[in-house]
Amino acid sequence: MLTPEQAAQGFSAVGSEPRLAVLLTLVRAGQNGLAIGEIQERTGMAPSTLAHHLRFLAAGGLISQHKQGRSVISRAEFERIERLAAYLLAECCADQRTPTRDGSS
Repeated sequence: MLTPEQAAQGFSAVGSEPRLAVLLTLVRAGQNGLAIGEIQERTGMAPSTLAHHLRFLAAGGLISQHKQGRSVISRAEFERIERLAAYLLAECCADQRTPTRDGSS
């Protein structure tokens, strides 16, 4: 389970439309990830802008990056993304009263 600080960092990392677009691009690409040039091509972002957004996403733990030959491959961190979703969903309906067997609250 994530701490509130870890959750806030993850949500902050995806807290802009362009970063969300980059993350969704990587989620769509699956486990193989994409080279930076491919992300740029799919999102239409300038290289410096894309680099800025990738740094935010990596700092939030939502993506990982590694060198593969001369390319840098970025991948969505699916487990971390799932833990962020679970963090929110763990609170689902927590304030609703549980009805008793006879139907009263």
